[in-house]
Amino acid sequence: MAGNLKGLVLSGGAGTRLRPITHTSAKQLVPVANKPVLFYGLEALRDAGIREVGIIIGDTGDEIRAAVGDGSALGIEVTFIPQSAPLGLAHAVLTAEEFLGDDDFVMYLGDNLLRDGITPLVDRFRESDPDAMILLQQVPNPESYGVAVLDGDRVVILEEKPAEPKSDLALVGVYMFTSAILDAAKAIEPSPRGELEITDAIQYLIDQGKRVEPHVVTGWWKDTGKVEDMLEANRLILDVIEPSMEGELVNSNIEGRVVIQKGARLVNSHVRGPAVIGQDAIIEDSYVGPYSSISTGCVVRRAEIEHSILLERVHIEDLDARVESSLIGRDVTISRTDAKPRAYRFVLGDSSVIGLT
Repeated sequence: MAGNLKGLVLSGGAGTRLRPITHTSAKQLVPVANKPVLFYGLEALRDAGIREVGIIIGDTGDEIRAAVGDGSALGIEVTFIPQSAPLGLAHAVLTAEEFLGDDDFVMYLGDNLLRDGITPLVDRFRESDPDAMILLQQVPNPESYGVAVLDGDRVVILEEKPAEPKSDLALVGVYMFTSAILDAAKAIEPSPRGELEITDAIQYLIDQGKRVEPHVVTGWWKDTGKVEDMLEANRLILDVIEPSMEGELVNSNIEGRVVIQKGARLVNSHVRGPAVIGQDAIIEDSYVGPYSSISTGCVVRRAEIEHSILLERVHIEDLDARVESSLIGRDVTISRTDAKPRAYRFVLGDSSVIGLT
């Protein structure tokens, strides 16, 4: 095994399943419990002792650079690696060849969340020294993922989104590789969808007699590609959040695990956790229910919120029905109007979903 272990985080995808949020924002920066999804992966690499991290970026690269900076705030050293187009995970590996050199590395998809981090898995990779290690989890819908077929503790076949899966073990978005994967990525052909698939590159290693070790993940894993996945990830993170109080309560009460961040102000309101209220947010004459993440600078007045994620500077006022199971983008204003004639007035991005009663 090469002495140094690097990290490679993929943060270039367009996030089509999270539209309209991702028309204006990188999907990896959508917050879960008020922290960008991407940061959970970067922190997991750091906690596993990895300091040098390459981040693959695409069209949203400027936004990713601005959020991550040089990585020092997260305890890592970051190198940004632009990818010409989203041509597959194996293509991303080849794009990073100069950064990776001959070193072993952990590849982490930037919109994935693993509850228990990756430290024990990285330790095992270092000890057992396989050519590759893949993480797997049983899923009810394997046809939506890359799928692995095992023979004991050996990976036999990998298939990308098979119509008729031969197993229910999906590839989790974290992989560990030696530099052998670079040769494999160069040897394969693009798939029918025009991408260099990492599953094909790993299958090439298997066919060459290389040792690909599987590890089945027991804690939860989330690919936060869709709105319902974001809300579920938010719920799972909030379930284990440590309560803290840095804001101000005026004639308000909180119950359960609640984080009130610096500068936040609650007036005549009730917050029932688990929930997080972000910096400088104002909650007035309102109810915030479980599994809610209210971001920096939000204002909620005379309204009820539950099981929802509000991005920065959302303004919600005077609603006569509860907002629930919602993901609301930055700088959105939702309010009731008594203007006549009574009519709905919307400004919505592509792929928006509105439910009215």
